[in-house]
Amino acid sequence: MPTILITGANRGIGLALARSYVRDGWRVFATSRKPDKSPIEGIETLALDLTCPASIKVLKLKLADIPIDILWNNAGVYLDKNQALEQVDNHDWLRSFEVNCIAPIRIAEALVENVILSERKVIAFTTSKMSSLAGNGVGAYAYRSSKTALNMAVRCFEQDHKAQGISCLLLHPGHVRTDMGGPEGAIDIDTSVTGMRKLVDQINPTSRTEMSRGIFDYDGSNIPW
Repeated sequence: MPTILITGANRGIGLALARSYVRDGWRVFATSRKPDKSPIEGIETLALDLTCPASIKVLKLKLADIPIDILWNNAGVYLDKNQALEQVDNHDWLRSFEVNCIAPIRIAEALVENVILSERKVIAFTTSKMSSLAGNGVGAYAYRSSKTALNMAVRCFEQDHKAQGISCLLLHPGHVRTDMGGPEGAIDIDTSVTGMRKLVDQINPTSRTEMSRGIFDYDGSNIPW
Protein backbone atom coordinates (compact mmCIF):
# COMPACT_ATOMS: atom_id res chain seq x y z
CA MET A 1 0.00 0.00 0.00
CA PRO A 2 1.52 3.37 -1.02
CA THR A 3 1.63 6.12 1.58
CA ILE A 4 1.12 9.88 1.37
CA LEU A 5 1.42 12.64 3.96
CA ILE A 6 -0.45 15.89 3.28
CA THR A 7 -0.05 19.08 5.32
CA GLY A 8 -2.95 21.47 5.78
CA ALA A 9 -5.36 18.60 5.22
CA ASN A 10 -8.19 19.74 7.48
CA ARG A 11 -9.99 21.72 4.77
CA GLY A 12 -9.97 22.88 1.18
CA ILE A 13 -7.51 21.38 -1.28
CA GLY A 14 -5.64 19.41 1.39
CA LEU A 15 -8.79 17.67 2.59
CA ALA A 16 -9.86 16.96 -0.99
CA LEU A 17 -6.44 15.43 -1.73
CA ALA A 18 -6.68 13.24 1.37
CA ARG A 19 -10.17 12.09 0.40
CA SER A 20 -9.03 11.31 -3.14
CA TYR A 21 -6.02 9.25 -2.12
CA VAL A 22 -7.75 7.24 0.62
CA ARG A 23 -10.52 6.40 -1.84
CA ASP A 24 -7.87 4.90 -4.12
CA GLY A 25 -6.49 2.66 -1.37
CA TRP A 26 -3.54 4.74 -0.15
CA ARG A 27 -2.46 5.06 3.44
CA VAL A 28 -3.08 8.74 4.13
CA PHE A 29 -1.54 10.83 6.90
CA ALA A 30 -3.31 14.19 7.17
CA THR A 31 -1.78 16.93 9.29
CA SER A 32 -3.23 20.12 10.75
CA ARG A 33 -2.50 22.28 13.75
CA LYS A 34 -5.46 21.04 15.81
CA PRO A 35 -6.71 17.86 14.15
CA ASP A 36 -10.09 16.44 15.01
CA LYS A 37 -10.99 12.83 14.37
CA SER A 38 -11.19 12.58 10.60
CA PRO A 39 -14.73 12.43 9.22
CA ILE A 40 -13.32 10.32 6.39
CA GLU A 41 -12.75 6.66 7.20
CA GLY A 42 -9.17 5.52 6.72
CA ILE A 43 -7.44 8.88 7.06
CA GLU A 44 -4.92 9.07 9.91
CA THR A 45 -4.79 12.56 11.41
CA LEU A 46 -1.63 13.98 12.97
CA ALA A 47 -0.95 17.23 14.79
CA LEU A 48 1.56 19.59 13.20
CA ASP A 49 2.25 23.23 13.95
CA LEU A 50 4.13 24.33 10.84
CA THR A 51 5.99 27.11 12.59
CA CYS A 52 7.11 25.07 15.63
CA PRO A 53 10.38 23.14 15.25
CA ALA A 54 9.45 20.95 18.22
CA SER A 55 6.19 19.96 16.53
CA ILE A 56 8.04 18.98 13.36
CA LYS A 57 10.48 16.93 15.46
CA VAL A 58 7.60 15.09 17.15
CA LEU A 59 6.09 14.31 13.74
CA LYS A 60 9.43 12.93 12.58
CA LEU A 61 9.65 10.65 15.61
CA LYS A 62 6.07 9.40 15.16
CA LEU A 63 6.74 8.48 11.53
CA ALA A 64 10.19 6.96 12.05
CA ASP A 65 10.94 4.17 9.55
CA ILE A 66 7.58 4.53 7.74
CA PRO A 67 8.15 4.92 3.98
CA ILE A 68 6.32 7.93 2.53
CA ASP A 69 5.85 7.71 -1.24
CA ILE A 70 4.50 11.24 -1.57
CA LEU A 71 5.08 14.06 0.90
CA TRP A 72 2.74 16.87 -0.14
CA ASN A 73 3.53 20.24 1.45
CA ASN A 74 0.17 21.83 0.81
CA ALA A 75 -0.42 24.12 3.81
CA GLY A 76 -0.07 27.85 3.26
CA VAL A 77 -1.41 31.29 4.14
CA TYR A 78 -2.46 34.38 2.18
CA LEU A 79 -2.41 37.02 4.89
CA ASP A 80 -2.24 40.13 2.71
CA LYS A 81 -5.05 39.34 0.31
CA ASN A 82 -6.58 42.55 -1.11
CA GLN A 83 -4.23 44.71 0.97
CA ALA A 84 -2.22 47.64 -0.37
CA LEU A 85 1.45 47.74 0.58
CA GLU A 86 0.90 50.34 3.30
CA GLN A 87 -1.63 47.99 4.93
CA VAL A 88 0.68 44.98 5.08
CA ASP A 89 1.92 44.38 8.60
CA ASN A 90 5.56 43.31 8.92
CA HIS A 91 4.55 40.49 11.25
CA ASP A 92 2.18 39.11 8.61
CA TRP A 93 4.88 39.38 5.97
CA LEU A 94 7.35 37.46 8.12
CA ARG A 95 4.71 34.88 9.02
CA SER A 96 3.98 34.41 5.32
CA PHE A 97 7.62 33.47 4.80
CA GLU A 98 7.58 31.26 7.88
CA VAL A 99 4.52 29.26 6.76
CA ASN A 100 4.82 29.36 2.96
CA CYS A 101 8.58 28.96 2.54
CA ILE A 102 10.52 27.93 5.64
CA ALA A 103 8.07 25.38 7.07
CA PRO A 104 7.70 23.26 3.91
CA ILE A 105 11.46 22.94 3.59
CA ARG A 106 11.90 22.08 7.26
CA ILE A 107 9.20 19.42 6.96
CA ALA A 108 10.87 18.01 3.85
CA GLU A 109 14.17 17.99 5.73
CA ALA A 110 12.63 16.17 8.70
CA LEU A 111 10.91 13.50 6.60
CA VAL A 112 13.39 13.06 3.77
CA GLU A 113 14.54 9.68 5.11
CA ASN A 114 10.94 8.47 5.02
CA VAL A 115 10.71 9.53 1.39
CA ILE A 116 14.01 7.82 0.54
CA LEU A 117 12.66 4.57 2.00
CA SER A 118 9.68 4.64 -0.39
CA GLU A 119 9.30 3.43 -3.97
CA ARG A 120 8.07 6.70 -5.52
CA LYS A 121 10.26 9.23 -3.70
CA VAL A 122 8.13 12.31 -4.46
CA ILE A 123 7.89 15.59 -2.54
CA ALA A 124 5.21 17.94 -3.89
CA PHE A 125 4.95 21.61 -2.93
CA THR A 126 1.85 23.71 -3.49
CA THR A 127 3.12 27.01 -4.85
CA SER A 128 1.26 29.68 -6.82
CA LYS A 129 1.16 31.20 -10.27
CA MET A 130 1.49 34.48 -8.40
CA SER A 131 5.11 33.55 -7.60
CA SER A 132 6.15 33.92 -11.26
CA LEU A 133 8.55 36.80 -11.87
CA ALA A 134 7.82 36.78 -15.60
CA GLY A 135 4.07 36.90 -15.06
CA ASN A 136 4.06 39.19 -12.05
CA GLY A 137 0.92 41.13 -11.28
CA VAL A 138 0.31 43.79 -8.67
CA GLY A 139 -0.01 43.72 -4.90
CA ALA A 140 0.10 40.66 -2.62
CA TYR A 141 3.68 41.51 -1.65
CA ALA A 142 3.89 39.04 1.25
CA TYR A 143 2.18 36.14 -0.49
CA ARG A 144 3.96 36.52 -3.83
CA SER A 145 7.43 36.94 -2.36
CA SER A 146 7.03 34.03 0.06
CA LYS A 147 5.97 31.67 -2.74
CA THR A 148 8.80 32.86 -5.01
CA ALA A 149 11.23 32.16 -2.17
CA LEU A 150 9.68 28.70 -1.76
CA ASN A 151 10.38 27.93 -5.42
CA MET A 152 14.08 28.68 -5.01
CA ALA A 153 14.35 26.80 -1.72
CA VAL A 154 12.73 23.73 -3.28
CA ARG A 155 15.24 23.72 -6.13
CA CYS A 156 18.09 23.99 -3.60
CA PHE A 157 16.65 21.12 -1.60
CA GLU A 158 16.29 18.99 -4.70
CA GLN A 159 19.90 19.59 -5.71
CA ASP A 160 21.02 18.50 -2.25
CA HIS A 161 19.11 15.21 -2.62
CA LYS A 162 19.57 14.48 -6.30
CA ALA A 163 21.69 11.42 -5.55
CA GLN A 164 18.79 9.83 -3.64
CA GLY A 165 16.48 10.09 -6.67
CA ILE A 166 13.94 12.35 -5.01
CA SER A 167 11.55 14.29 -7.26
CA CYS A 168 10.50 17.74 -6.02
CA LEU A 169 7.46 19.15 -7.81
CA LEU A 170 6.18 22.73 -7.71
CA LEU A 171 2.46 22.83 -8.44
CA HIS A 172 -0.05 25.63 -8.86
CA PRO A 173 -3.54 24.37 -7.94
CA GLY A 174 -5.29 26.98 -10.06
CA HIS A 175 -7.57 29.73 -8.82
CA VAL A 176 -9.79 27.42 -6.81
CA ARG A 177 -13.08 28.19 -5.12
CA THR A 178 -11.95 27.69 -1.51
CA ASP A 179 -11.72 29.85 1.62
CA MET A 180 -8.36 31.14 0.35
CA GLY A 181 -9.26 31.43 -3.32
CA GLY A 182 -12.67 32.94 -2.68
CA PRO A 183 -16.00 32.41 -4.45
CA GLU A 184 -14.61 34.11 -7.56
CA GLY A 185 -12.25 31.19 -8.22
CA ALA A 186 -12.17 29.92 -11.79
CA ILE A 187 -12.30 26.18 -10.97
CA ASP A 188 -13.70 23.87 -8.32
CA ILE A 189 -11.65 21.75 -5.93
CA ASP A 190 -12.26 18.47 -7.76
CA THR A 191 -10.88 19.89 -11.02
CA SER A 192 -7.75 21.11 -9.23
CA VAL A 193 -7.14 17.87 -7.35
CA THR A 194 -7.73 15.67 -10.40
CA GLY A 195 -5.28 17.73 -12.46
CA MET A 196 -2.54 17.86 -9.85
CA ARG A 197 -2.87 14.17 -9.07
CA LYS A 198 -2.41 13.34 -12.73
CA LEU A 199 0.94 15.15 -12.63
CA VAL A 200 2.13 13.82 -9.28
CA ASP A 201 1.07 10.21 -9.71
CA GLN A 202 3.01 9.77 -12.95
CA ILE A 203 6.36 10.67 -11.36
CA ASN A 204 8.91 8.06 -10.40
CA PRO A 205 12.73 8.16 -10.08
CA THR A 206 13.16 7.33 -13.77
CA SER A 207 10.79 9.99 -15.11
CA ARG A 208 11.59 12.83 -12.73
CA THR A 209 13.88 15.10 -14.73
CA GLU A 210 11.43 17.10 -16.81
CA MET A 211 8.94 17.76 -14.02
CA SER A 212 11.73 18.78 -11.66
CA ARG A 213 12.70 21.78 -13.75
CA GLY A 214 9.68 24.07 -13.68
CA ILE A 215 6.49 25.24 -12.05
CA PHE A 216 3.40 23.48 -13.33
CA ASP A 217 -0.23 24.48 -13.41
CA TYR A 218 -2.85 21.95 -12.34
CA ASP A 219 -3.57 21.24 -16.03
CA GLY A 220 0.07 20.36 -16.78
CA SER A 221 1.01 23.60 -18.52
CA ASN A 222 4.34 25.18 -17.64
CA ILE A 223 4.39 28.45 -15.68
CA PRO A 224 7.39 30.70 -16.42
CA TRP A 225 9.73 31.45 -13.55
